[in-house]
Amino acid sequence: MPSRWQQFYQLTKPRVVQLIVFCAVIGMALAVPGWPSLEQWGVMAGATIGIWLVAGAAAAFNCLVEQQIDAKMKRTAWRATAKGQLSRVQTLLFSGVLCGLGMTVLLLAVNALTMWLTFATFVGYAIIYTVVLKPLTPQNIVIGGASGAMPPVLGWAAMRGEVGPEALMLCLIIFLWTPPHFWALALYRTEEYRKAGLPMLPVTHGSEFTRLQVVLYTWILLAATLLPFLTGMSGWIYLVCAVALGLGFCGYAWRLWRHYSDALARSTFRFSIVHLSLLFAALLVDHYLMTWMA
Repeated sequence: MPSRWQQFYQLTKPRVVQLIVFCAVIGMALAVPGWPSLEQWGVMAGATIGIWLVAGAAAAFNCLVEQQIDAKMKRTAWRATAKGQLSRVQTLLFSGVLCGLGMTVLLLAVNALTMWLTFATFVGYAIIYTVVLKPLTPQNIVIGGASGAMPPVLGWAAMRGEVGPEALMLCLIIFLWTPPHFWALALYRTEEYRKAGLPMLPVTHGSEFTRLQVVLYTWILLAATLLPFLTGMSGWIYLVCAVALGLGFCGYAWRLWRHYSDALARSTFRFSIVHLSLLFAALLVDHYLMTWMA
């Protein structure tokens, strides 16, 4: 059995939080023209720690709220909350301490705007999405995706003290990426969601309808990923990567629609994570190459 510290750590959903923080760090880097100064590196470090702590707190709170649901699903039944290894009081206290620490770091080491935006993201995910939307509507992922799309906005606000249009473009990309990403997962976990009583789209509207939505969203996502290049935020390196990754995602979605299998749905889900990670990495590489060549 995992140690008590490992159980708490697992509640923070490390893999999910890593991607969140990665996108936030990209937002920070893009917000700084050229190479960051020593002072800016310090702000970036504080923002990274603060966002990481609050994101972990939101994940732990999600585990607390969904304790009974998690126990019914194979994908989440191993969690310490689902198995009753951590009490509700312990989990709530852990989440509260992480959130408080993260907010304090953001206020003292970054700025108040980033602190409040991060707290709003916590509320959006942990309460509005988890408590209200997820059990009530099959559009939970679409509406709730707004909070999950906030990391680059948080990063941008940390460095600029404002929310610029560039940050909103990055937010839009993640917002449009979220539905096909989660619906690919939901497709091969449909029966688990059905047993748990959650109205995910494959449960309420069927597999074929969901697969069509995945196709439509991937093409809209591809169009949105071109915006950084079209607005002059990025250069040709990013454009080539965005088109290649976008067409790859569209290809997976098309095959998922026409020739469904659980194995293909898993592959699509995994590729979606690679897609977003490499897309934002390409933005970073392009940004610093443009800086070096200027």
